[in-house]
Amino acid sequence: MNDRVTPPMQALPDGEAEISLVVRLPWEDVARLGQEAGRLATQMQRPVTLDEAVSHRLRSARSAAHAKPAGEQPAPMTTSASVSALPPRQPADQARQAIERINGTTA
Repeated sequence: MNDRVTPPMQALPDGEAEISLVVRLPWEDVARLGQEAGRLATQMQRPVTLDEAVSHRLRSARSAAHAKPAGEQPAPMTTSASVSALPPRQPADQARQAIERINGTTA
């Protein structure tokens, strides 16, 4: 982030703030977010967007960080930490496999 441009921020009526970001993620991370959205949708019994899944994940990580005893450092918030290292593949293969995992149609 070399740019010193502050992204637009909007105050919401419920006391939260909304900020829009563009994030480049590997397809494996997108698939993990899709799985998180699926779990959250099951829990909430309604459709959930990837935006909601990311917000939920960030809130959960923040709550967990605050619950740690003093002096203990929270783990860094990265989605790629939960993704196993895979050999490099073509972007089209990555996209197809990620979509298959999200849809639950992995061969």
